[in-house]
Amino acid sequence: MRVLITGFGPFPGAPFNPSAALAAALARRRRPALAQHEFVAHVFATTFADVDRDLPALFAQNPDIVLMFGLASRTRHLRVETQGRNAVSVLFPDASGYRPQSGLIAAGAPARLRGAAPFVRLLGAMRDSAFPARLSRDAGNYLCNYAYWRALQLAGDGHTVVCFIHIPPVGSRPRRGRRHQSRSPLFSRLVAAAEMLLIALLAASRR
Repeated sequence: MRVLITGFGPFPGAPFNPSAALAAALARRRRPALAQHEFVAHVFATTFADVDRDLPALFAQNPDIVLMFGLASRTRHLRVETQGRNAVSVLFPDASGYRPQSGLIAAGAPARLRGAAPFVRLLGAMRDSAFPARLSRDAGNYLCNYAYWRALQLAGDGHTVVCFIHIPPVGSRPRRGRRHQSRSPLFSRLVAAAEMLLIALLAASRR
């Protein structure tokens, strides 16, 4: 299977976004359960324009699975997002300073798009890792929700399974001379939980 794993770069209020490091780390994993699959990591600049430009091009590569990660700075657990909302904030600018002019992603489109991933199974897989996880019906109204909704829109009724996971902060950008934050114990636990989720997602998609 071809698996696309995405994260986001920095944005106002988050100079270090661990979702980018997580996407890269997960794409490099080489456990036996992940063998014979193709993994591609992509980090979106946290702007509406970059999502609009990059996401269709990524879907044109016909991924079987799109696993998306984003930072939720006020959460302490993993959130498995079950739906994207046709909503976007007009108050918060993206990393380029742009703010949407409308509170809707797409006028006349459905208010919600529900994902087709096996959410309960994924939740159970991550809980086995001892990292706290919950199901969520609200992906917010910023770039995470925007990208998720657009990905679900692009997937339509096709063969691509889209899943979005909000992750908690795991620290700030490391200071010069220190080990990279991705080697911290908390980040290692996060990667382990994401790996278990990915294995469960692959197993479910083969059926």
